[in-house]
This record gives sequence, C-alpha cells and structure tokens, in this order.
Amino acid sequence: MSDFSAPPSRRTFLKLGGAVGAGFALNGLRPFTAQAEPARPPVADLVPDTAATTLWYPAPAAEDHVIEQALPIGNGRIGGLVGGDPAADYLYFTDSSLWSGGLNDQLQSDGQLPYGRDDFGSFGLLAKVRLKLPAHTGVRDYRRTLDLSNGLVTATYGLRGAKYRREVYTSHPDDVVVIHLTQQGGGSYTGSVTLEGTRGEQPTAGAGVVSLGGTFANSLKYSTAVTAAGEGGQVAVSGTEVTFTGCSEVVIVVCGGTSYVPDAARKYLDAAADPAAVAAGKVTAAAAVSATALLATHVKDYRGLYDRMSVNLGSSPKNRSGLDSWSRLAVRYTDPGTPDPELEASYLQFGRYLTITGSRDGLPISLQGLWLSNNSPDWYSDYHTDINLEMNYWLADRAGLKECFDALVDYCLAQLPAWSDTTQRLFNDPRNRFRNSTGKIAGWAIAFSTNIYGGSGWAWHPAGNAWLCNNLWNHYEYTRDAAYLAKVYPVLKGATEFWAARLITRTIDGEDYLVSDTDWSPEHGPDAVGNSYSQELVHDLFGHFTQATEILGRDTAYGKTITGMRDRLHLPTVSPVTGWLQEWLSPENLGETTHRHLSPLVGFFPGDRITTDTAPADLIEGVRKLLIARGMDTFGWGCAWRSACWARLKDADRAYQLFLTVLRPSVNNGNGTAANFFDMYSQGSYTIFQIDANLGAPAAMLEMLLYSRPGVIEFLPALPKAWADTGRVTGIGARGGFEVDLEWRHGKVTKAVVRSVGGTETELRAGSWRKTIRLRPNESVTVTPH
Repeated sequence: MSDFSAPPSRRTFLKLGGAVGAGFALNGLRPFTAQAEPARPPVADLVPDTAATTLWYPAPAAEDHVIEQALPIGNGRIGGLVGGDPAADYLYFTDSSLWSGGLNDQLQSDGQLPYGRDDFGSFGLLAKVRLKLPAHTGVRDYRRTLDLSNGLVTATYGLRGAKYRREVYTSHPDDVVVIHLTQQGGGSYTGSVTLEGTRGEQPTAGAGVVSLGGTFANSLKYSTAVTAAGEGGQVAVSGTEVTFTGCSEVVIVVCGGTSYVPDAARKYLDAAADPAAVAAGKVTAAAAVSATALLATHVKDYRGLYDRMSVNLGSSPKNRSGLDSWSRLAVRYTDPGTPDPELEASYLQFGRYLTITGSRDGLPISLQGLWLSNNSPDWYSDYHTDINLEMNYWLADRAGLKECFDALVDYCLAQLPAWSDTTQRLFNDPRNRFRNSTGKIAGWAIAFSTNIYGGSGWAWHPAGNAWLCNNLWNHYEYTRDAAYLAKVYPVLKGATEFWAARLITRTIDGEDYLVSDTDWSPEHGPDAVGNSYSQELVHDLFGHFTQATEILGRDTAYGKTITGMRDRLHLPTVSPVTGWLQEWLSPENLGETTHRHLSPLVGFFPGDRITTDTAPADLIEGVRKLLIARGMDTFGWGCAWRSACWARLKDADRAYQLFLTVLRPSVNNGNGTAANFFDMYSQGSYTIFQIDANLGAPAAMLEMLLYSRPGVIEFLPALPKAWADTGRVTGIGARGGFEVDLEWRHGKVTKAVVRSVGGTETELRAGSWRKTIRLRPNESVTVTPH
C-alpha cells in the first residue's frame, strides 16, 4: 500500500519524468523530424465517384466564413481548412503542437491555476497558404467536394473550353499537404503560391522553397515551407512566391512543424530542433515524387483505416440525392417527417473522417481539433476534461479506428510526470477550496483545462483523472490488449492513489461511507462533498484499477485494499423530492434543471454501474426522469450525450430526435451543423466550432445500433424508425474484445457476424433472443436471431 503521508519529492518526480518521458517519446507522438520515404503503391486504388460518400457544394467557401464553410484536411499532426476558390484559394494551416504558454504552475490567490493566453497558453495557426490563379475567373459548372471515401477535398470547374480539377489532401505517410492542379482540354496554370504569417512573420525564399516561421516566448520554434513542381511549363521562386507559368499540371507541397517533443524532462521542447530545415526537406522530397505516387500512397494509407467500417442506414428519397450538402441539411430540418438515411450515414462517416485526419501520431483532438480560423479560439481550443476531451474519443473504438485512440493514450503518458509533480506540490495548497482535507496527497490530478506542456488551467478538477481513466480502460475493453494495459497502468494507479488519499468518511442515514472531499458537479450547483459525479467516477476507477492488478499480476494486495474502499463508497440514490437520480448528497435540486451537463449520469453513460438489465427499476426511473428534466435541446455535445443516454434506455425516438437536433442547420448564430458539417456552438452574438458533437453524435448513433459491455452484446437496442426498413453496418467495435457486422430488415436483425479481437465469451442479445458464444482470438461466428 502506498504511503500517502510521505509523497516523493519534486526532484524524484522530475527524475521519473525524464526516464519515463524519454521512453514515451519513442512510442508516442512523432516529433517533427526527417523520415524515410514510404512504400509507394503502383496506382491509386480510388473508390469511384459513383460509389464514394461525399459532401458537396456549388460554390467556394467564403473566407470570412472559413470555419463554417471551408473543408477540413489533416493527417493527425498537421491539418487545414481549404476554401476552393478557383482564382484565389487559401489553406488555413495548423500543427497540433503550435501552442503558446507552458507548465503554468504558479497558483493564483484562490489556489486555482491561471487561465490566460500567455500563462496557460493557446493553440494557434501555423500559417495561411495563398494560391493565386488570376486568369481563373468567370468559371462554370463549379463543384467543391469532400470525398470521405478517399480522403480528398476537390474543386472542379470549366473555363474557356477546358476542365480543371484541384485535389487537396494531407498525406500521413509523406507528412505533407498536397495540392494537385490538373486539367483536360488544353488548359494551363499560371499563378503563384506563398505563405502568409498570422503574427507578423514574413516569408523568406531559398533553394526553391518559400519558408515562414518564428519562435514563441516559451521558446517553441515553428516553421512552414512550400514548394511546387510542374509539367509543360516553368516553376521558379520569385521574391517570396513560388511561381508557375504555362503549366499543364502543378503539384504544390506544404509542410510545417514545431520543436515540441512529448518529454517532460526536456520541458516538452527540443532545443536542438530545426523545424525550418525539416519542413523544407519534407516538401522538397515530396515534390520530387510523381503526383500519381503521392496520391496512391495517401489513398492506400487512408482507406486502410476508413474502410474498416461501412454504414448503410437505408435509402433516401431520390429528390434528396441531387441536393448540395447545405441544402440537404436544410430540407431535412424543414421536412422532419421525411427521413434521409444516406445523409445521416454520411454524418457518421464524417465523424470517422475527422477522427482519422485529427488523431494519428500527434496530440489528441482538442476543442476544435486541427481546424482554426484565427489565433484566438474560444477557451484556447484546449483540452476540457469534464466531457469534451472524453467525448472526442467515444467514437474511435466503436468505429473501427482503434489506432486513432493512441493519441489520447500517448498524451496522458507524456503529461503524467508533470501532472504528478504539479499535484504533489500544489494541490494541497491551503487556498485551494478543493484540497484534500485529509492532509494526504498522492498520484496525479488535473484542472478542467489542460495544455500540451504538462500544464493545467482554470480550476482544479479532482474527478478529471478518473474520467480520463474511464476512456483508457474502455480502450482496453475494446482491444483486450494486455500490453496496452501495462502501458497505461501507471496512469490508472496514480489516479487511484490520488483518490485513496482524498476520500473522507461521512455518516449518511446512520452508516459510514467514503465520499469525495469538496468539489463541483460540473458545471453548476454549489461546491459540496459526495457529489454523484465524483462518486460514480471513483467507483468506476477503483473497479477498473483492481481488475488491472489482477490481469497484470501487479500490486494485488493494494488492489484488495482499493476494492475494500470501493465497497464503502456512497453511491447515488433517487431523490424523494425530485424523483431524479440525485446529483448532490442533498435531495434538493441545487442547480439548473435544464443544465447542459449530465454529470450525475456518468455511471449510466459512459459508465456501466447502472444498466437497464441489472439496476433496480427505481434507479432506472430516476435516470429517465432526470433526462426528461434536462430537456431535449442544448449545445451539440450536450445533445449527443443525451442521445447516447436515451439509447442506453432503449428509447429510440428520443435518441434519434436528439441526433436530429445536432444535425439541424446552424443559422442566425444558433446551435447546429454548419454547411461543412462542423458543429457550431452558440455564443449569442456569434458561433464557434467545437468538434465534440461531431464525434459524440456518431458514437450515439452506434449506441442505437449496438450496446456492449463485457459479457453482453445487444443488437439494435434503439433502432430509429427512420433506419428500420433495411440497413447494414460492418466493423462496429464491441467491448469485451469483439467486432460486429449487422444486417437488418423491418427492424429485425437478419444476420450478425461477431469476430473476436481478443475476447473469448459473451452473450448475444436481440430483443428476447439470447445466445452465448465462445471464440478464440480472430475467430468469428455468424448468427441469425429469431
């Protein structure tokens, strides 16, 4: 058992950070360094246009509405928003590690952590890329497309008898953005491309490359580079522009990066790094490769992930298929009685696209992912730990994208030394209203916001560590990978130690229970002890930690101690006053009835302590009544969370209605979906993009199609009428270590294939039908429920 009264010294933690952080740097986020040339497939294996899932638009994205209209690209590390204007195109270019701020470990007078652009820091733009083709005005037959099946943004148009095509994508293997300009019918390209700084930086040129960069006050170095290659004409550098004249084809290559490294011992910076040289080297190398080879390399890599899942929710009315995507959203909203299953399936696939392009070998998906319109995003586009970051990763395993979860894992591992050190030194400060009144401190904690330098901001969030561990544990449940569990075990153990030191005893109804010390039920109500939010998350954490000790054969005696503490936790009951599952130890409603957060329901979703088939009926009724009280309309992420909860209650109508609320068009600065499918968060006089609903709502859709927990997989638990006629989904992840393919007709499963990815036994359910299956890893079984 850990000695909570004698925590390791700061020097010990920093030493640990150096040893651990260096190991993580080898396995986690890839630093911005040179790389070997990837393998090159001979041809691009493209899904044909007639079969591809696409979003499309009849006009370019207006730059003053870039966040609502421009189309996203990315490879997990770098990303951008593409406008598609024939004559004056733009790319708002980002690197996930371009962050100001730092460790942020100087407490304010109230014992909380600062939360400003200079101390905590902010995510920002790397550069703007400007493509100018002055002669390409007055075009006809314009069409702009996001091809989800192939991972491409395209723009096509006609001009003076020729057909032009612009193809933009971010290659993960080559680690660059490629802009490929082609034509048919004797056209040509004469124009230029250059870089525009967003902080007063000025581009420079040399060796056929235009570069732009700088150094932040925190010593983070950054740089962007662009070059081009052409056919049938001339390409040169003129001043600070790459120019091309009379070319029949042009390949433009963009790359950028920073000196960030995921190593606490080096304060997350590589002082010897030269981002300018690396960026220039990468664009030069890629520009020497044929456009065909670059595209083939990208498509093979992208489709290797995207094709893991197929989604068919039924056929849409024929008059919908000819509509552009923004008009189609509007018609779906104004004609709610006519379903559009193909549109809704594309929304799910768009969420998968954002996961693939936003979460690979880089930092995890923040409030806005890789996609910004300026250097002052709301809440600094940080990592919010009381729903938003966690929701961002509900989709990955459910949607066949387990590798995309690794960014969150690697982030937690790389930050752990700094989080632990800061906790040991600062959390029990007497000014912190959330401090441990036991006087003990152990493990690690975070605030409601975190950055990439081990720093936290805003206010301490005691239960945030437990919620992150819920995500980490569930990834194990989808994969059943013991090596992965061993990798994250220090994170689980540190959070467990923190809570073992923090819990206090309270007598409730004549019995002694362990409850959380003073904290908050995010994000409303009073500070209080024993909030349901913390009680549920700690119960979840303790249970998963003890399972980990048994699976790995580590700390088994300590695991038994934690089990004993778990058994003494007070757990929420139904309020005799409201009839809801209580949010506080008080039976009174101490907050906002229709509040956006569902904090007391974390034990229902994403947790599993309360389930419809095992919990007492009155507890389930308390959950249902609380959901009714919270309402059916709020911000997108709040609707996504509600939708998932109603799916768990097997209420298909409410679950689907909340999904449609997410899907409604965002107009007049309202909540909803923008033209480019980004979820918009209303701030009254303006809206901002937040990515959480784009990932949470598809997760809720999959919850309607399949419910799983270890030992149980249920088919079509909350199938909406709009999708019931006929459908097929392949590659759904199921906890317990399985993947599932489903086919249905008239609301009934006609065929299900269950594959083991590490699981051995589970019970399959469909309505009243039950069947227990036993499989070895990689085995599968096909069933037809009756």
